[in-house]
Amino acid sequence: MDDPSSLLDGAFWLTSGAILGLLVLSGFFSGSETALTAASRGKLRSKADKGSVGAARALKITEDNERLIGSVLLGNNLVNILATSLATALLTRIFGDSGVALATMIMTIFVLIFAEVLPKTYAITNAETAASRVAAPISIVVRIFAPVVSFVRMLVRGMLRLVGVETDPDSHILSVHEEIAGALALGHQEGVVEKDQRDRLLGALDLGDRDVEEIMLHRSEIEMINADDPAEDILSQCLKSRHTRLPVYKDEPENIVGVAHAKDLLRAVDKLVRGPNGIIGDLSDFNVMDVVRRPYFVPETTTLEDQMRQFLRQHTHFALVVDEYGALQGLLTLEDILEEIVGEITDEFDAPEPVALETAEDGSYVVDGAMTIRDLNRSADWSLPDEEANTVAGLVIHEAQSIPEVGQVFAFHGHRFEVADKSENRLTQLKVRPL
Repeated sequence: MDDPSSLLDGAFWLTSGAILGLLVLSGFFSGSETALTAASRGKLRSKADKGSVGAARALKITEDNERLIGSVLLGNNLVNILATSLATALLTRIFGDSGVALATMIMTIFVLIFAEVLPKTYAITNAETAASRVAAPISIVVRIFAPVVSFVRMLVRGMLRLVGVETDPDSHILSVHEEIAGALALGHQEGVVEKDQRDRLLGALDLGDRDVEEIMLHRSEIEMINADDPAEDILSQCLKSRHTRLPVYKDEPENIVGVAHAKDLLRAVDKLVRGPNGIIGDLSDFNVMDVVRRPYFVPETTTLEDQMRQFLRQHTHFALVVDEYGALQGLLTLEDILEEIVGEITDEFDAPEPVALETAEDGSYVVDGAMTIRDLNRSADWSLPDEEANTVAGLVIHEAQSIPEVGQVFAFHGHRFEVADKSENRLTQLKVRPL
């Protein structure tokens, strides 16, 4: 071993300074990678809209994550390997062959603490701020390393293609919808987002994935007016009804010829029975077909989002749902769609809704068979699938592949279902609880 005093010359200090500078660069690359990948693009967009140049740059360079990560990793590996090589040469010169092991140990500690953990911890704690600050220098690095990264990317894709793996650089692992839904679920689990807030936001997001047939009022429950009934009966029916719009049919309920609005009926009756001098008339000349409005039919496969847009565009709140053959299936209003977002909407004329979810002695929920799976999931905070059926009864029938009898018990999707009551072929009440 040489004299230590002769080894601490200018070359020693120059090499030591170079190693220190390379460690700083390594920390910069590590922190930049974490900041740019962890930063929320939504928050960056908000900052960019407020005039942040750094946030705008960060948004631009993160559009191609594959090229960004390739460039940052290339730079990080270059400085780490170079720093380790210099440290090995320096310590070997001082301590001989044992300097290799010493350099490995020292550089591992330094790289781990100062080039990995420390910068990444800061970056993930202040992701958007850090991403905005490093965007400018990283964009230069990306341009410098672009040819090498492009070659490496082609090489990697070719190797993956050999084993049957196709890559699409423009595809996203999660859609924006799924990212928001996941964030809401995680926020609710951690207690940051209230259940009502989560349900409202998820309800708005799901409108594009759900059809009108899922929430329409079934035709068997629609209150209608017979156009051939006497005027007095029609007016009495309208007065007793808690609805302001009623479909009007002629000859048979399938033949809907119009929609009667309570205000239109009131104006027509007022015109007939009250003259200019206050003389009371009669209803002999009243014809409901003179005041009905044209019915608005929509297919049952229309999404709730599209239907809400149509309601707003056509300035109407009432639609009749038909199937592919034109047969009446149900009724839908704008209020029904809004209730999927904000929950049940009632006014002074609405009858109190019966409690759809009751608790039995064994801890099971007593559920109305017509209750939708979505409503059950919301009420009980479950995640039963609703792809194959809309109602709880429909889910049981689908899974059982038959119409069960009272008392039969099934177990699927992590829950126990017991048929509690039945009317003909309709399951009217079920007991449900998690297994």
